[in-house]
Amino acid sequence: MLSLLSVTAGLLTGRAPAHAWREQRASAKMGLYLGIDCGTQSLKALVYDAEQHSVIGRGSVSYDIIDNAGIPGRAEQDPAVWVAALYEATSVALAKAEAVEVGAASKVEGISVSGQQHGLVALDAERQVIRPCKLWCDTESAAEAAELSEGLGSEIVASFTSTKLLWLKRNEPEAWARLEHVALPHDYLNMILTGKLTMECGDASGTGLLDTKARAWDPKAAALVDDDLLDKLPPLIGP
Repeated sequence: MLSLLSVTAGLLTGRAPAHAWREQRASAKMGLYLGIDCGTQSLKALVYDAEQHSVIGRGSVSYDIIDNAGIPGRAEQDPAVWVAALYEATSVALAKAEAVEVGAASKVEGISVSGQQHGLVALDAERQVIRPCKLWCDTESAAEAAELSEGLGSEIVASFTSTKLLWLKRNEPEAWARLEHVALPHDYLNMILTGKLTMECGDASGTGLLDTKARAWDPKAAALVDDDLLDKLPPLIGP
């Protein structure tokens, strides 16, 4: 845990704004890079040596979907499980990298995070998790998906985040009343690492709320869920 926090703190010092990703990519340095992938069944981490073109450390932690208590279509996870797995998997990967290259943690030039799409991480005003994340494979919102599809004139499937938001509004009004920030699993881990809540356009395209041509949130799609939803969606960044 301390290794990951120290790596992140070092990278954030003097870092360029998120919108400068193209310039950062063009000027990428040779060195070590930490890759993190948050999946439905496990979180994996690896340390890649860009100069040697080789992986020098790996770590992986498995976890389960919460028992749905017989509720048809429900598939949820506690985001705290991902955070614990994040620290454990990266600590293992960095320890293995240290065995190959002394001081590996201090040589990490960047961190890349990927993760499962579509899932709804509902956050309150303090950016604390309100309830378990409804995963991409949760289909409790099938009725909401059909309704949104009709309203938009295009197919919206139950996997999409917009359907889960409308489901939350209708089925858990107390949780909905606390909702101030919407995140995907990927965004939530990025927030844990950086303190900033944003969403990449690629991920946003799977929410059912993005105008893909304008690369901006779609006011009509958001209003079909709630008139105030636009204010709860995070800033969009490339790619």
